[in-house]
Amino acid sequence: MQRIFFAGNIKFLRDRKKLSQETLAARLGLTRAKLAAIEAGNTKSPQPEDYLKFSEFFKISIDTLLKIDIQKLGELRIRELEAGNDVYIRGGNLRVLAISVDRSNNENVEYVPVKAKAGYMAGYNDPEFIASLPKYSFPNLPQQGTFRIFSSTGDSMLPIPEGSDIIAQYVQDWTAIKPDTPCVVILKSQQDFVFKMVTMSPNNTVLLKSLNTEYKPYSVEASDVMEIWRFYAYTSREFPEAKSEMATVLTAIRNLEEKIEQISK
Repeated sequence: MQRIFFAGNIKFLRDRKKLSQETLAARLGLTRAKLAAIEAGNTKSPQPEDYLKFSEFFKISIDTLLKIDIQKLGELRIRELEAGNDVYIRGGNLRVLAISVDRSNNENVEYVPVKAKAGYMAGYNDPEFIASLPKYSFPNLPQQGTFRIFSSTGDSMLPIPEGSDIIAQYVQDWTAIKPDTPCVVILKSQQDFVFKMVTMSPNNTVLLKSLNTEYKPYSVEASDVMEIWRFYAYTSREFPEAKSEMATVLTAIRNLEEKIEQISK
């Protein structure tokens, strides 16, 4: 079970700034009694607004405040956090993923059909909306991680057939995404989600590229991305066509290149 370090982190960060409970509570618009209860761990479920207030005040993401025992990081790492170099700052900043579980407390694999796209944009972090989605169980999925199924549209990722259902794993730390990783990307500004080859750029943008060369690559601001889900598998109702001789040759060349690269390493 995931340990939560929120209470200890808030007390540690407050002490580090040499602030009294009265002073910090006043700056955050809380009562001293509520802050004392949070620091003592007596408030098991603070309101979402409280998480946001602490995150914005200390300039540290909610993910880090919840999941990382900050006082064990060491002075240099703590200073990096305070300077804005958060371990979860890309992709993890101010995001809490809503999930649903079955009767055995195992995470469900929710299905997001095309008709639920608009609702997902508004309710992606709403436990009630997520719980309302259809749910499936896959016996061969890794035990670690959160998975979701997204219905794809369009032909931009051919040869993956249009209308395929993409099984994808939630990506917490976007900096861990390798160049040209197939992902489902949930976008804010376009009010949509897309299935693309993803590359994180150093200038805080995300490059989105299609497998179908008829579509040109384009970039979006990282701030316009709500979630990223790494491709794991797909299901399709279309029967695959037999490989042409040229495709077989290209596959053999790629396999040979991979072996040479492994040997060189």
